[in-house]
Amino acid sequence: MRMTSRQKGAIVGSVNAAAEAGDARAKARRRARRTAGRVLIYAALVIWAIIALFPIYWTVSTSFKTAIDVTQDHIVPWLQFHPDWRGWRSIGLSPDTIGQPNSSRSEFVKRFTNSLTSAVGASLIAVILGSLAAYGLARFEYKWAIWRNRDISFFFLSQLILPPVALAMPLLVLYKELALLDTHVGLILVYVLMVLPIVIWIMRDQFISIPAELEQAAMVDGASIWGAFFRIVLPLSAPGFVSSFILAVILCWNEYFFASLLTSSAAKTLPVLVASQTGSQGINWWAMAAVSTAAIAPLVVIGILLERYIVRGLATGAVK
Repeated sequence: MRMTSRQKGAIVGSVNAAAEAGDARAKARRRARRTAGRVLIYAALVIWAIIALFPIYWTVSTSFKTAIDVTQDHIVPWLQFHPDWRGWRSIGLSPDTIGQPNSSRSEFVKRFTNSLTSAVGASLIAVILGSLAAYGLARFEYKWAIWRNRDISFFFLSQLILPPVALAMPLLVLYKELALLDTHVGLILVYVLMVLPIVIWIMRDQFISIPAELEQAAMVDGASIWGAFFRIVLPLSAPGFVSSFILAVILCWNEYFFASLLTSSAAKTLPVLVASQTGSQGINWWAMAAVSTAAIAPLVVIGILLERYIVRGLATGAVK
């Protein structure tokens, strides 16, 4: 029995409708899987953000607690407390002590200035020296050397593996002979050695990402190597300079071991002041939290304002 054209069209239409319905169901399932995947990813990111930011919140909240609130046994101790300026009053930074002479505030300002001087000074020197070394490793081949450029770069970075305590005795003897103990110069020098490998590694990747043809074209037009570096390479590698400088400042700002080892009074920094809040009577949690909050506040502001430069500088060279 032969089918008419109308019957054939009805069968084809039903088949197409069934196929479209199947495609729609498949698309709906894929969309549901993508939505569920995104929800899980965002949930994991939110949980990780809470875990990462909780110590900061705990520090800030503890700076507004009293002794009773710090040791309380509530269900949620970091939320159930009555704010108080006792921690900030102990370092002379509460609203009721700002306009009055205060020895604790003078001590804090002195340590803050020491940290700022040491961190910024060491970071500037490290960025200048590290960028020159990184440029040489990125643009020139040292065929006379036993190691290749990549091996030399790894050698610089491998210096971070050496534990700081291994340098304690040599540095103490050397600094005593050079009269550098408890001085800003001595602290800056050891900080330069500490952050120089990281600066070299970041700036090397930054220079490698810049085409060498740009410098060659500048030198064809009559520019010297230094002229091409300052006029072409330097502006293009600005994100790398900013990110390496900020990272060096953060590392120097938070450094404790050498600051406590090589200083006694004149050049002590904020991390040493934070650690000094412990005594025979126990830990002064509210004062320690207030000093810690004041110490991390500049780094938080720098990170928020210069986030895009940090990300651009550290991501350079990650994708070829």
